[in-house]
Amino acid sequence: MTPVPYNRSLAEEESSIAAQKTMFEAYQIDGLFDEMFASANVTRPHYESAFRGLCEFQPTDFDRRRRMADVAFRNQGITFTVYGDKRGVEKIFPFDLVPRIIPAHEWDVIEAGLSQRITALNLFCKDIYHDQRILSENIIPPEMIYGAKFFRREMMHVHVPRDIYIHICGTDLVRGKDGAYYVLEDNARTPSGVSYVLESRAVMKRVFPTLFAEYRVRSVEDYPHNLLNTLKHVAPPHAGSDPVVAILTPGVFNSAFFEHSFLARQMGVDLVEGQDLVVENNFVYMRTIAGLRRVDVLYRRVDDDFIDPLTFHPESMLGVAGLMNAFRCGNVAMANAVGTGICDDKAIYAYVPEMIRFYLKQEPILPNVPTHICARPDDCRYTLENLDKLVVKATNESGGYGMLMGHQATREQREAFAEQIRKDPRNFIAQPVVELSQHPSLVGDHFEGRRVDLRPYILYGDKPLVMPGGLTRVALTKGSLVVNSSQGGGSKDTWVLEE
Repeated sequence: MTPVPYNRSLAEEESSIAAQKTMFEAYQIDGLFDEMFASANVTRPHYESAFRGLCEFQPTDFDRRRRMADVAFRNQGITFTVYGDKRGVEKIFPFDLVPRIIPAHEWDVIEAGLSQRITALNLFCKDIYHDQRILSENIIPPEMIYGAKFFRREMMHVHVPRDIYIHICGTDLVRGKDGAYYVLEDNARTPSGVSYVLESRAVMKRVFPTLFAEYRVRSVEDYPHNLLNTLKHVAPPHAGSDPVVAILTPGVFNSAFFEHSFLARQMGVDLVEGQDLVVENNFVYMRTIAGLRRVDVLYRRVDDDFIDPLTFHPESMLGVAGLMNAFRCGNVAMANAVGTGICDDKAIYAYVPEMIRFYLKQEPILPNVPTHICARPDDCRYTLENLDKLVVKATNESGGYGMLMGHQATREQREAFAEQIRKDPRNFIAQPVVELSQHPSLVGDHFEGRRVDLRPYILYGDKPLVMPGGLTRVALTKGSLVVNSSQGGGSKDTWVLEE
């Protein structure tokens, strides 16, 4: 029997057109770089299929899929913690249903730039804790290093396995009005968020299977496998061919505990707290019902200050007494290594382009955002004179805290921040306001532009390996430039296309 071709009725065509007008008619680019639209009503080539697919949905269809996504996240326990919120700290992670799409040629540049950057940062860590050539040749002033909160003198002349300090890095990228990508900061201590990437992809496949089928999207599901291989790569020689890996978590009250347990399940390794571990004869063991079992590699999600009460904070209940001795003896590997927080310092971030030139003899592929270091008298003076035009950040805060958006702040707020800068200039940097690119996001029954950034995840084992995509964070508040979840941000699934 010959199938009868299906022709949409006039009513269906009109309904689809009405939905398109309803969903996008209020959409405005406002002079920003828009990820989906090259200009008003003109989609970028790699978004054409997605745009057509989105226009076929009614607002009620989106609402149903949004509720499906919320239920999926709630059932999986995908939450984050907002400290100090009187309404409760556990929040379901907000998920925006409109995917961000990155074409292959753009991703090639990002991937090369991130590989270059993590290579230089690892060479910097090795140098700063050993020979300090970058200081002796006056590329970075010594006081910038010795005055850094996360510089660890305890790591001086300590050899780490395979000279790898940063095994997992989350580098935040933004796109300006010119359409170029800029590095906003590096997260080289305990970068979080990758679990949201993996779960968002699984949810997106369930709620938008037809839309997903329109594209050849590079997979992110192999990240746990690649992470495990990266961790095993730095295991001590005595571990043999099957080293024992464990994730060290601060516990259930940590904001990223879901991620710790998620990655442990995905990799098939143990999730342990400090009280589960013991050091004997400079080896690390975990307590099991069958007795002590040696641990060869620890993926630590505990900050340096709390990792070992004998070396750092003596009252810490989160770490393991004697862990640093085992580490110095080469009997256990830690990822990331203690001391990598020096790369998270926002004042040190400003020198990464010089690190790339110094260690690799290359020009940076991905540029930094121009940065004024308040520890420099001229930069400090400029910052204080232009607070109404700059974004000022504390060098060691995260999550959107310790930051002044000068153009949005009141005079009183700027004056209070100026006083903090005068008291401790080393603790602050300033940057021009970067008008982040925007992306269509579902707001009620229509689409509006919301600012986005991108956090790709880079693994460094036998070579750099960049996860294709990463965490696209969305400032769900209209006009906001702050995308952090703790400040009301959400996330999108990020699709990197095959060639």
